[in-house]
Amino acid sequence: MTMTLSGKTALVTAAGQGIGRATALAFAKAGAIVHATDINEALLSAYAGETGITTRKVDVLDSASVNAAVAGIGAVDILFNCAGFVHSGTVLEASDEDLDFAYDLNVKSMVRTIRAVLPGMLQRKNGVIINMSSVASSMTGVPNRFAYGMSKAAVIGLTKSVAADYVGKGIRCNAICPGTVESPSLQDRMRAQGDYDTARAAFIARQPMGRLGQPEEIAELALYLAGASFTTGQAYAIDGGWTI
Repeated sequence: MTMTLSGKTALVTAAGQGIGRATALAFAKAGAIVHATDINEALLSAYAGETGITTRKVDVLDSASVNAAVAGIGAVDILFNCAGFVHSGTVLEASDEDLDFAYDLNVKSMVRTIRAVLPGMLQRKNGVIINMSSVASSMTGVPNRFAYGMSKAAVIGLTKSVAADYVGKGIRCNAICPGTVESPSLQDRMRAQGDYDTARAAFIARQPMGRLGQPEEIAELALYLAGASFTTGQAYAIDGGWTI
């Protein structure tokens, strides 16, 4: 079945690259009016000429920036919360500053955007919220991902709480939990380890399918959830078999 989002307005955070960009493009291809947002305006310039996509700079760490964006957009039918950051390290290596930033960007940014779009969704008795979590969460423990795994577990809790509160009011809220996905941020983490080839081989070696996921594959799940009208409060692993 071909998914159509014709007539729907979608807001995507961290849409400048990776999964966010792939999802924004997939939503637009399905007929949605897409507002692709990012803190990095230079990345958003790559959308020039794309049909159905409007770009705007939004800082998801700032409630005023989020609220101004939503006020400018108007009614939002689909919210895809994609912004996030991966910290490395154990509980003994994570500073208070690391924990604060992980929680602020990986969790509270979603609270800000949900608070901004939810009143309009409730007024129309219809709305879809999709949150980016990870299999490194309550799904499975991943070495050296303490701050990240803790914050992404919180995203699953956030998702289920919102779903439970508004299930009878036309709102659906689900989470996507990817494994390791090819993206600019992953490339940066590989380079940061000092030996890119060895780091890349290690990432691939832990994938049962023997390869990394692609952003477009995650976007396919986001597109499905945008239209999955009988699904809410779920956390979907899409990890190449990592958590079998």
